[in-house]
Amino acid sequence: MNSLTKRFIKYITVSTDSNPDSNVCPSSESQWDLAKIIVEDLENIGLEDITLDENCYIMATLPGNCKDKNIPTIGFIAHMDTAPSYNGVGIKPRIVENYDGKDIILNSEENIILSPNDFGHLKNYIGKDLIVTDGTTLLGADDKAGITEIIEAVKYLKEHPEIKHGDIRIGFTPDEEIGRGANYFDVEKFNCKFAYTIDGGEIGELEYENFNAASATIKIVGRDIHPGSAKNAMINSLMIAMELNSMLPVEQRPEYTENYEGFYLLDELKGDVENTIMKYIIRDHSMKKFNEKKTLIKNAVEYLKLKYKDAKIEIEVKDSYYNMREKIEPVMEIIDIVKKSMEEIGITPNIKPIRGGTDGARLSYKGLPCPNIFTGGHNFHGKFEYIPIQSMEKARDLIIKIAENVAKD
Repeated sequence: MNSLTKRFIKYITVSTDSNPDSNVCPSSESQWDLAKIIVEDLENIGLEDITLDENCYIMATLPGNCKDKNIPTIGFIAHMDTAPSYNGVGIKPRIVENYDGKDIILNSEENIILSPNDFGHLKNYIGKDLIVTDGTTLLGADDKAGITEIIEAVKYLKEHPEIKHGDIRIGFTPDEEIGRGANYFDVEKFNCKFAYTIDGGEIGELEYENFNAASATIKIVGRDIHPGSAKNAMINSLMIAMELNSMLPVEQRPEYTENYEGFYLLDELKGDVENTIMKYIIRDHSMKKFNEKKTLIKNAVEYLKLKYKDAKIEIEVKDSYYNMREKIEPVMEIIDIVKKSMEEIGITPNIKPIRGGTDGARLSYKGLPCPNIFTGGHNFHGKFEYIPIQSMEKARDLIIKIAENVAKD
């Protein structure tokens, strides 16, 4: 087992699922456990300016080794938490060597099978070595693969001074999976001209467009009356909620959209006759369509308030993050560097929009242009998650090549 694989397995076996119900940062104590391990590893490598702040953000520097002092300082960023939507405790990874293209039995007792019939991309990795779960947890490649690849890259650069590079800053954040990864990220302290999040999926992914994102919370207060005497008296908040959902375009649900198509997702619905709470997430790459979606759901609520005058219906819409494209387009040379670096190490760039968001989107709006690069993983946030070791090695090599090419340019 090489050092990259050992490091990855060491990191994923530390549980770090974030907690959306927590009001502190980090949202889970376990993220401190991983952070302390990472800091010790960075010290052993010999990086400088290593800090772990009061909010569990790690930063460190690999000093440049070029005489040219005009080389821009660049950064690489990943997050420590895993998604709270699926079990991340007790991860037991397994390496499937020289994958043969057939079904992989993750858990025979529960009959959990990772199959190319369900996930066709598995066929792309015949002959590769895959790290998989035991079917009871997620794997944690999102984003401990990114952390591993960054650390292995700076370790390699540290050990190979013949590769010339400028100052390199690395940053690891908590709570990205619950949308808070950039909350306390000190861009001024990080002190980079630009950076990259290593937080994407399959090999070759390069992304500088993401959704504009908002949340909508709707509270409905009806009137609970015994059903035997409910005529002209009961106001069923659940029925109003169903009516509201039916007013939104069916074709704009996630299960019917792809590429640049946005959506409304009814993410949570809790209630009874008297009280109901609905929680939506709203997404679109186009700012115009994004604003139209927010207006439509607000107008639907206003209509229902007029229709059901004796009910109480409230809506709160909050923007979460915006499409980083407008912040990246003025500095497209940072995309060109990645494309060139990929091609030089035999990777075909796959530039596409993110149907989600990353820390990089919010950091771009805080003044740090920050597109996203692949980690190599698939099926994040669930029991079928896997990552080819060779894809992780390519991600590591890409980070090294980017640092080298920035120094050359």
